[in-house]
Amino acid sequence: MINITLPDGSVKAFNIGSTPMDVAKSISEGLARNVISANFNGTTIETSTKLTTDGSLVLYTWNDDEGKKAFWHSSAHVLAQALEELYPGCKLTIGPAIDNGFYYDVDFGENVVSDKDFKSIENKMLEIARGKHNFNMRTVSKSDALSLYKDNRYKTELIKNLEDGEITFCDHSTFTDLCRGGHIPNTGIIKAVKILSVAGAYWRGDENNPQLTRVYGISFPKQKDLKEYLELLEEAKKRDHRKLGKELGLFAFSQKVGQGLPLWLPKGAALRERLENFLKAAQKKAGYEMVVTPHIGQKELYVTSGHYAKYGEDSFQPITTPKEDEEFLLKPMNCPHHCEIYNNTQWSYKDLPKRYAEFGTVYRYEQSGELHGLTRVRGFTQDDAHIFCTPDQLDQEFKNVIDLVLYVFGSLGFENFTAQVSLRDPEKPEKYIGSDENWEKAEKAILNATKEKNLNYIIETGEAAFYGPKLDFMVKDALGRQWQLGTIQVDYNLPERFDLTYKGSDNESHRPVMIHRAPFGSLERFIAILLEHTGGNFPLWLMPTQVSVLTLSEKYENYGQNVLTLLENHEIRALIDNRSETIGKKIREAEMNKTPYMIIIGEQEEKENKISVRQHGGEDLGTISVDEFAEIIKKEINKTKKQF
Repeated sequence: MINITLPDGSVKAFNIGSTPMDVAKSISEGLARNVISANFNGTTIETSTKLTTDGSLVLYTWNDDEGKKAFWHSSAHVLAQALEELYPGCKLTIGPAIDNGFYYDVDFGENVVSDKDFKSIENKMLEIARGKHNFNMRTVSKSDALSLYKDNRYKTELIKNLEDGEITFCDHSTFTDLCRGGHIPNTGIIKAVKILSVAGAYWRGDENNPQLTRVYGISFPKQKDLKEYLELLEEAKKRDHRKLGKELGLFAFSQKVGQGLPLWLPKGAALRERLENFLKAAQKKAGYEMVVTPHIGQKELYVTSGHYAKYGEDSFQPITTPKEDEEFLLKPMNCPHHCEIYNNTQWSYKDLPKRYAEFGTVYRYEQSGELHGLTRVRGFTQDDAHIFCTPDQLDQEFKNVIDLVLYVFGSLGFENFTAQVSLRDPEKPEKYIGSDENWEKAEKAILNATKEKNLNYIIETGEAAFYGPKLDFMVKDALGRQWQLGTIQVDYNLPERFDLTYKGSDNESHRPVMIHRAPFGSLERFIAILLEHTGGNFPLWLMPTQVSVLTLSEKYENYGQNVLTLLENHEIRALIDNRSETIGKKIREAEMNKTPYMIIIGEQEEKENKISVRQHGGEDLGTISVDEFAEIIKKEINKTKKQF
């Protein structure tokens, strides 16, 4: 007999060789019908895997993230089989599950796959799925694996890097594939399939390697789930920040300027400025001091910090000055510069904490195929700040930063989020710098602060920065998509690398602790996510234009200008539309521009010295005075913009 521990802590005895499906059946027939994957002692396994030792078992259904991962991973196998049958001779490479669906990278040779082929691929996948073929894992010797894939350079390359005795294949139907495991019981569970797109992808992400075709797809256990997902995709297309950014005149890109380098148009620049001023005001109250650092730095600066060793390949190549034999890098991070600002003065423990903040633009060399609007760019501005404090101050300073992040989220309508405590992977010490002692202190500090602030949190091992653990805020937008926004990191390592010190009460030199924080993260990415979250209907306090004054004809232009002046006196951002167009067209254009309020000016309004107010979306607020309207605006802003 073996003892199986379930997630609720209960322990059940089973015969050696029992499977996760046997365990599910012992709990309930309903669970057995729905379980599709499992995890035993930290390893994802199939529901048919024989259990031979004591251990902890977790059963997954479609409603679990790990269940979806197994479902989509299995669907990638079905996609691969369909492609092999439809395109004989194509060479398969890798096909993982992703956040929403799966993909497979394929070398199609001379064949070209386009959206015209999607339906036939979907039909072939469903034909295979209906066969209800079981997924079966088996171990293969290295020589046999290499022999099977002797005509596939991609699989051969993967196999050569694997240990003999640890190579596994997955079989279903007439198809086999190199695979680590983690599948649903059989193909019949796959009821709905959609091929979403194709794209180019370099083998192993290296632009020096051959370019492959990446086929993206998604699948579901029910047709209605696919229908709902496609409806969500349509809504996401309407909210695409690239589309809205163009329509609202916020930003643009130019091939002459360069890929991944956004140009902020007047409205977009004003939006950025309001976000910056919003955070600057809160930071001033919290005791931050603004600093400014250069866009470049000597290579040695980033060698000292460790960024060059870790991120050198993702940075732009060094800028050399032949006459003086110097090497500079476009700034990939702000923190080394802030360390040098701290080092400019000898500090006492009485001076700490020092809180330096900067809206600093940094540069990373992203591959052109990975660039995406404002969410993946080569030049972006971080709302960076670094706090240098004593170890005794660390706990309170960290909690103060959490308060600042929550203030930002609350004022911008991000209410649904989870805190993610990102720790180092103890199995991969080469990924990190610094002593075990410092890492343990830093991780403990983050966990303590997170618990004390009563945050809903999860722990992710292996997601820490190379210099320290961090607290990331995983935010769900209006469409239920999850984004990482806002990060706080504890760092004992950079103070050592830059030899940062302060005089303690014992008159001896001590090492400060460093907190890295960025509530927005990157302004570019934050604005993109905010655009998609709100659909362009920003909180009123942030809108580029809060009110459009629309005149019925040129006869009322003077009164319209007077109204505009009164609104500006109330610090309301407004513009006047006095063109010789119909009022219907003016309203439609104001609606398209997401203007929150429209003021209609005609004969009656001028006679009564009042305004007729229409809200975005069509609601009529009636005829009121400008002062009454200003109070409405003020109350709405106070309701949405939190106090810090």
